[in-house]
Formats: sequence, structure tokens, C-alpha cells
Amino acid sequence: MANIVQVLVDAIALGSLYALVALAIGLVFGVMRLVNFAQADYITIGAYALVVPTASVTPPLLLGALPAALMIGGVLFVVVVLALLTERVAFRPLRNSNPSTLLISSFAVSYFLQNLVMLIHTGRPKSVGIGQSLANAVEIGGVRVPGVQLLTMGVTAGLLVALVLFLKKTPLGIQMRAAAENFQMARLLGMPANRVIALAFAISGLLSGVVSLLLTIQTGTLDLRMGLMPVVYGFFATVIGGMGSLPGAALGGFLVGVASVLLQTYLPADLRPFRDAGVFTLVILILLVRPQGLIVTSAAKERV
Repeated sequence: MANIVQVLVDAIALGSLYALVALAIGLVFGVMRLVNFAQADYITIGAYALVVPTASVTPPLLLGALPAALMIGGVLFVVVVLALLTERVAFRPLRNSNPSTLLISSFAVSYFLQNLVMLIHTGRPKSVGIGQSLANAVEIGGVRVPGVQLLTMGVTAGLLVALVLFLKKTPLGIQMRAAAENFQMARLLGMPANRVIALAFAISGLLSGVVSLLLTIQTGTLDLRMGLMPVVYGFFATVIGGMGSLPGAALGGFLVGVASVLLQTYLPADLRPFRDAGVFTLVILILLVRPQGLIVTSAAKERV
């Protein structure tokens, strides 16, 4: 029984991480119909902001050397500014273009940011030690839960509650919901389009900054493509949850995380390297049954 609970805790912790990524993708998609694959590079740059640019595999800390509150604030600030900058420079001029053009632009931004990080930090993976005390496990009812998993689940729960309250209780949040339902109508009724879209990018950057910190604490390594697989899984979570549905994105993130951990745990040892294929197969099966996603919004048309 304890083993099953342990697996479920691991699954929920991983699902929490994917849910944050899926929400970051879903927020931007909701108002712009843009799948922003540069999201992976937001995560990477947030993590690399912790260290001094150097070719060393154990670089000295930069933002990572600050007290915890300042370090977290610094990383979040860097990623939010980066997200706003990419929105203003790369996406706003193309806003009236078709979705294919926006998608190509997001790939271009992603490759540019990857090469920028490589230019500044080189392409060598790096080791970084922050939050090492969180590696200690806490025993709860016979189940040993690493502190970083408790942190991930707690942070995700807090951010989900805060995001729900923001979207339902604040004027800007209500405007974002209106934009996600019908962008053109909301704009005709006086919604400030630039402000709402910039806010969506800012929140997606904030979520990406949180993910970059949690990933770095978990793995202790920095890599040029460290944000790639979380964003791929987050994208799949957004698709199976229902494109444009934030509750669907969060639900999809948890489902993908649970599936990934269960396959890793219960597959025969010889098949575990093919875990990702099993997760992708599950995504395909869900889409065959529910091609519109698990939670469908009333906004199905392209807008912006």
C-alpha cells in the first residue's frame, strides 16, 4: 500500500510541473491562438540566469547566490521581461497574420534564444546547486516524500488558486476570459488588446520562471534543451485537455504526469526506455475518443 501511495505522490508531483507548463501555453493560446514553443527557452533562460556566464561546468552563482527571496524574484523578473520582450518584438507586429505565420515566428524566436544562450554560456551542460536542503525526504504516514516534491505540489496548488481568483475577481482577469471566448467581440466592446495580450505573456513568463526554478532544484543541472521536454509534455497536456481551456490544460498536465510515472514504475525494465512512446500513445487514444479535448470551450474559431 505504501508503495502505491509513493507512486501516486511521485505522479502528482510530476503532473504539477506539467500542469504549470500547460497553463503557460494555454494562457497565450487562449487570447492569441498561438502555440508559443519559445516557452521552452523561457524556462532555459530562467535557469541560466542563476549562474555567471562561463565555459566551466561548475559555474559560480549569479542570481543563485542571492538570498532565496531575491533569487526567486530575480529569476521571475528575468523571464517575465523576456516574455514581454518577445511579445512586443516578435509577435505583436504579426498579430493580424494567420496562425501558421505566428507558429513559424515562435520557432524562430526559440532558435534565436537557444543560440543566444549557447553564445553566452556555451553549449556544455552545467552543474548548479540551489535548494539542496529540499532534497531531504519527509516521512508522512510511512511514505517518504522529497521536500522538492512537496514544494512543487504546494506551489502548483497556490498558483492554481491565485490564477482562478485573478481570472474571476479582477477586471483584467475578466477581460482575459472575455478575450479567450471571443477576442474580436471583446476588442469591439473596448477591451485593451495590447494590455491583455501582454498580461497573458507576462503570466506565462511567470509560470515558466517558476518551472525553471523547480526543474533546477530537482535536477541540479543546466542544459540548453532543459525546457524542451516539459514544454512538449505541456503542449500534449493542453491538447488533450482542450485547446483554449485552462482547467483542461491543468487536468491534462496532471494526467500526462500520472501516466508517465505509472509507465516508468510498472513497465518491464526492458520497456522503460520507451515510456515516452507509451505516453504519446495515450495522447493519441484520448484524441481519437475526444478529438476536441476533455474540456471543451465555446470558443472554437480562430481569432486575433
